[in-house]
This record gives sequence, C-alpha cells and structure tokens, in this order.
Amino acid sequence: MRIAIVNDMVMAVETLRRVLLSVPDYSIVWVAHNGTEAVKKCAQDTPDLILMDLQMPGMDGVEATRQIMKKSPCAILIVTASVRKNSAKVFEALGCGARDAVSTPVLGTQGNPKAAEQLLSKIATLSKLIPQSAPPLRSRAPSQRSSPSASATATFSSLNTIPPLVAIGSSTGGPKALATILSRLPVRFGGAIAIVQHVDVQFAAGMVDWLNQQSSLPVKLATTGDRLEVGKILIAGTNDHLYLRPNRTLAYTPEPRDYPYRPSVDVFFKSIARIWGQKATAVLLTGMGRDGAEGLSLLRTQGWHTIAQDRDSCAVYGMPKAAAELNAAIEILSPEAIATSLIRRIGNTPTR
Repeated sequence: MRIAIVNDMVMAVETLRRVLLSVPDYSIVWVAHNGTEAVKKCAQDTPDLILMDLQMPGMDGVEATRQIMKKSPCAILIVTASVRKNSAKVFEALGCGARDAVSTPVLGTQGNPKAAEQLLSKIATLSKLIPQSAPPLRSRAPSQRSSPSASATATFSSLNTIPPLVAIGSSTGGPKALATILSRLPVRFGGAIAIVQHVDVQFAAGMVDWLNQQSSLPVKLATTGDRLEVGKILIAGTNDHLYLRPNRTLAYTPEPRDYPYRPSVDVFFKSIARIWGQKATAVLLTGMGRDGAEGLSLLRTQGWHTIAQDRDSCAVYGMPKAAAELNAAIEILSPEAIATSLIRRIGNTPTR
C-alpha cells in the first residue's frame, strides 16, 4: 500500500515512518508538513492512503481533507495527538470525507503503548476497503437463525403499534450529511430513526454528543434491548453489527466477523426487512464501498420508500452509487432534500 504522511511535527513523522516500515507491503510515497503542501502533493501523486494530522500551521487537517476529497480523493485516516480532546475537529474531518481517526503513536515509554498497534490495525482494515469492494455477506445475520414464524410475527404485530421508521446507513462523510438531515427535522417529527454509521466505538459517544447539538430530537447510542420509538434517534454504538430481533428490540452481533464494514448497514437493513412488518423508509448516504446497497435493494422490493444520496453532495460516491446501480433507490437526493422528503412523508406527531 502506498501511504503519505501529513504532519508538521518531525518526531511524529519519524514515529509514523518507523511504524509503517515495520510492514513489508507498506511504502511511504511522500511527506507533507502542512495542509497546503498536502493538497499539492496529492494532486501530483495520489496515494492509496493519507495519514492526516489535524493541528498544523496554515491549512489544518480538516480543510486539507475537504480539498483533497474534492480534487484528488483517496482514503484519509486522521492521526492526531488526542482523538478525545480534538473530537470536534475529528467529526468535522469525518464529515469532509476522512475515513477514520486514531491517536498518534509515541516512541519510547511515554504515550499510549498500544497506539502503534491500533494504527496498524486501522490501516489493515482500510486496506481491505480501498482496492476492492467488500465481499458479499457470507454469514447469515443472527435474526435469520432465530426468525419467528409468519404466524408468530403476525401475532406480535397485532399486539403492538409499529411506529413509522426511518433507517439510515452512512459511512465516509456521513457525520456531516447526518447533521444536515437531523438539523432540519422538527421537534415533533412523527417517526422513529435508527442510524448505522461506520465509526469506531471510541468515537461513537462523541458523535452522539455532537449530533445532539445539531438536532432538536434526542440522539442516543443504541443499547441491547432498546425499542425504536417515535421522536427518538438511536445510533449503532459498538464495533459489532446492530440488528433487529424478532421482538423488535435492538441487539448487537459480531457476525459476520470477516465483514470489513463495522457496524454493517447491510446487516441492519436485512434484519429490519425480515422483522419490521410494515413498509417504512430507508436512506443510504455517502460512503466508501458497497455496504447497504443490497439491503436497500431488498427493502425496495418489499415496498419500502428508499432514498440514496446524490453524487454531487457525497464526500465519497461509493455506497449510494452501488445502490443506484442496483436500482435500489426510488429517490436520489441531497441531504437537504432528504430531510424535506422525510418531513413530507412522515410529518409530525399529532398533538394531544
């Protein structure tokens, strides 16, 4: 894999060099010391992956990510001294198209001794996504193994009121698109919302805090046993896959273990296709690869209203493009138009 380093700290660059060169298949194609230099070098020689610092003189890592994804897009991994302290900038960079974030390794006994291992693990995961699309799901989602009979599902449906559901899947650039959509929904929005965003568990809580600042509806991490309720937004919050159980409560599963997208949009979409029991709305937003396209297609065949983000507004036109190729989306819209469509279709909860 051809990797570039963008960092203004000499020691950080040297540390990253040593970590990368410990893997025979990795090569360092160039080093830039600020965002402006990185944008120019990336246009001249686009690598497979950029390790991008956030805090740099002149153009910072957020703006560099934004410009690179517009002019010469490639996979970008944010590498910063403290992911937690820089969480606001991390989510801004993720919204501009960065794929993930990790703390900068430190040589010697100081710092996080596992940081180098975490960095290499992130790169290994990204390497599976960059050269080729993810393999199709080979393992059945857990709800397939424990799906109720048709009569059992019908009995459950008759005993419970099923709220209008909006299921959203997103990846690279997703936080920004999600913020745009959620910020436009009214406080009395009449649907339940479930979101699967490709994000590492260490960032999930921070993303929820950040989205709560954008949304008039409450946003929280989904926990095992949660139910989807009108006016509430639940987001997948672990590195395992979120899915819907036969009793319509949420849970997590590690299967399929070999699927590089975690949590997987397809696993969630396919579980709600089996369990939800009535037509609803599914949305697939910006992201690298094909995760969610098959699930969106399945939901459309079952009568769901399906929406994919349009090319021009995507940070990475991968997942929505795959959905369009499968004819899985009834509508192809910008995030602003997606919010309008959801409000038009679902509306507000009635006042009592």
